[in-house]
Amino acid sequence: MLARFQVFTLLERICQELDLTETQHEQAKKSYEAVGEWLAAASDPLLVGMAIRPQGSMALRTAVKPISECEHDVDLISFAPRYSVAAPPGILKQAIGARLKDNGTYARLLEEKPRCWRLNYAGEFHLDITPSIRNPDCVNGGELVPEKGKSAWKATNPEGYRKLFERRGALQPRLRLTELAKDSVRARADSVAPLPERSVFKSVLCRIVQICKRHRDVYFSERDSSLAPISVIITTLLSRSYEACVKDTIYDSEFDVLLDVITRMRDHINQFGSPERPWIITNETTKGENFAEKWSANPALPVAFFEWHKRAVADIVSLKAVEGLDRIQESLTRSFGSRPVKKAMDAFTQDVSKARNAGVLSVAPVAGLTSNTAAAHGGTSVKKNTFYGGR
Repeated sequence: MLARFQVFTLLERICQELDLTETQHEQAKKSYEAVGEWLAAASDPLLVGMAIRPQGSMALRTAVKPISECEHDVDLISFAPRYSVAAPPGILKQAIGARLKDNGTYARLLEEKPRCWRLNYAGEFHLDITPSIRNPDCVNGGELVPEKGKSAWKATNPEGYRKLFERRGALQPRLRLTELAKDSVRARADSVAPLPERSVFKSVLCRIVQICKRHRDVYFSERDSSLAPISVIITTLLSRSYEACVKDTIYDSEFDVLLDVITRMRDHINQFGSPERPWIITNETTKGENFAEKWSANPALPVAFFEWHKRAVADIVSLKAVEGLDRIQESLTRSFGSRPVKKAMDAFTQDVSKARNAGVLSVAPVAGLTSNTAAAHGGTSVKKNTFYGGR
């Protein structure tokens, strides 16, 4: 149990290292807000009332730093409330491009993509601005965006998707020791403090998504990266799996939640077996959006997904049997890369060492390794050692 607590705590710290820094986040936020103000101030009636908001990983808080030193991407929706569904998307897209070109700064950064405009802030990030309008056929407040390479609209619902993801993320896993502790005053969950200097903990679902996305990036860094599963597929399958798991099962630790959710994510793919649409991963918040549409056109994509998934599960399972933080570090490095793992390990060992030397390190029944006073809060004291070579 202690080993699993340690591993999950380390994975949480790795995710913290993969998060965009506060500076990066603020720079991106200021940039897209400025773009939104510039577009909304246009005299073109097509752009009146236009609003920009983030979508994808930035909106879901599941972004991870790229492996290389290249800039991170920020996906944005530019919603035009007055644009008619009867008009082609190309006209709206060109109106947005023309307005951006009117700004000397944006004109230098601008790059046209099949269905969006990209602003390249070299070495930092790029903003992908996709036009959208209201979808009159979606009762969930969905939107329409340009179909790639076509003069047609495609259904989507980034806001509805975000709300569904957050609702699932708000579900709390039931841990066996937590259930047993309900009638025990000494094991109250609200009396357990986290490790020192720990950042605000994201939802378990957010962290599981980040862990899988990073594992994917490392796995495909040595393979054909064009076959890597896209983030929305990983996120969708994990969020469905997470909801099913936490509703049905009581776990021994958060590590067991992580492993079960990743293992069962493949169960949420719909394979109908028809020649035209053999693979279906729907956007549950709107009709007509299939995240796996490319799988049907390229059979190598689902094959690559299942090969990666098998490896991801095996790598997570193997962590349960690894003893000693030195060996855990080696295993984590193979799966998640050396830089974030080393930083996470250094921070972890430093904090735990401080707490241990001060005599305030314990294993709490619901929060894993903590730095609270064990006797006062129901934790079990941990003896001093060097960690390396033992559990």
